[in-house]
Amino acid sequence: MKFTSKPVAEHREVPVADQGRFEGIVAYWSERNAKRDVAHRVPAYVVSVAAPSDPDYVREARLAEILALVGAKGDAVVGYSTQVLTRTEPRTLLTKGVCERVGDEARAAGADLLILDAELTPSQTRNLEDATGLPVADREGVILEVFIRHAQTKRARIQVEIARLEYLRPRIRGLGLDMDQQTGGAGPLRGAGETASELLARQLDGRLAELRRSNERLERSEGTRRQGRGSSRRVVLVGYTNAGKTSLMNALTAAELSARDVPFETLDTTSRNLTRHGGDVLISDTVGFIRRLPERLMASFASTLAEVREASLLVVVVDAADPEREEQVATTEALLEELGAGETERLFVLNKADKLGRPLSSNEIRALTLGRPYVVLSSFDEGAVAELATRIVRAARGEGALTKLFVPYEAADVMSMVYAKARVVDARSVERGVRFTLGGDPEVIAAIERALRGRQA
Repeated sequence: MKFTSKPVAEHREVPVADQGRFEGIVAYWSERNAKRDVAHRVPAYVVSVAAPSDPDYVREARLAEILALVGAKGDAVVGYSTQVLTRTEPRTLLTKGVCERVGDEARAAGADLLILDAELTPSQTRNLEDATGLPVADREGVILEVFIRHAQTKRARIQVEIARLEYLRPRIRGLGLDMDQQTGGAGPLRGAGETASELLARQLDGRLAELRRSNERLERSEGTRRQGRGSSRRVVLVGYTNAGKTSLMNALTAAELSARDVPFETLDTTSRNLTRHGGDVLISDTVGFIRRLPERLMASFASTLAEVREASLLVVVVDAADPEREEQVATTEALLEELGAGETERLFVLNKADKLGRPLSSNEIRALTLGRPYVVLSSFDEGAVAELATRIVRAARGEGALTKLFVPYEAADVMSMVYAKARVVDARSVERGVRFTLGGDPEVIAAIERALRGRQA
């Protein structure tokens, strides 16, 4: 789209900013995307960007990932290429020669949209559109539209809308409005007023403030619900998008969550009881991770990912059959560190074993699991999933480490603390007290031991 300060024909179908109809502007943006998703699938030409040092399998995996994202967005891929950039052009990212070649290839393939697997500034996007003669979308825009398509609950829709408007704000010119149009003032004392772009930016800011207040209210409500589950051990499934977390969640809990093989099928955190009796272990499925996850989406979903920070055990699900599995694990670990869960106990599940052409070697497993406990399975193997469930429950309850403790009869308060807060594996009454074998949260055991020492002092 060509941008100009003079009115052109295409502006007639766009709500005029000085009418103050913010909802109309957002509706136009929504309708423009809806035309792509419903009326027809926009023919798109996809460009993956690689460095000369990237090995072939990395280039292939990254191309496959962006093609999957474009498919989940709803566009029809009519052509694609990987451009190895020895240097970049600040104005357009791609050099002049690459721009011309890509534009020619895209038009020859019948594309109406050019998609780059890179994060572009608004000015780079406009310059690329001028250089190629095609509308341009970047990686963040594609991921954002996938999130919009998959947001189901009120909370997810608010979080995605926040990210969407933050992305849209610096791209106001991309709506096709006459951005030099002046508003405000009347008569001989009329001043310059504000441009349509300034008015729309102010309206966007107002809408963002309203959405953030709504999100904060939902965060407080969710925080209250999490506090109500404080006595339960919490296990969280994490991992790269499409690693099979939701399929594993369904197998572990007999849930019926949507587990289609598309990126970001799950956006909301869903929790289920993993133990039938007592319900002392809860397991949660979370939004999948991806390399170069846009910061604004990470910020919007930070509250949703609060479950990760509060978990006593993280089950890291890895697609063992993916050729880029090591980089995906590295991405997952980096994001967990960023979320403040770098020290949380881990159990690795090397999923999709049924798709492996050969068993993984010990060196490959060690590289994937970083020396932590692991299980190799397929989420469709009922026996293996049942064994995994038992192992998760034992790990969450701390059954791997048992503590023996003698509590005298006169220490009635400590005795009450043992039965109220610890998991009693064995209790034997002797002449002067009770010999306990305890399991459970190490912090709880340590508190009991401190209370016992305090009485003995």
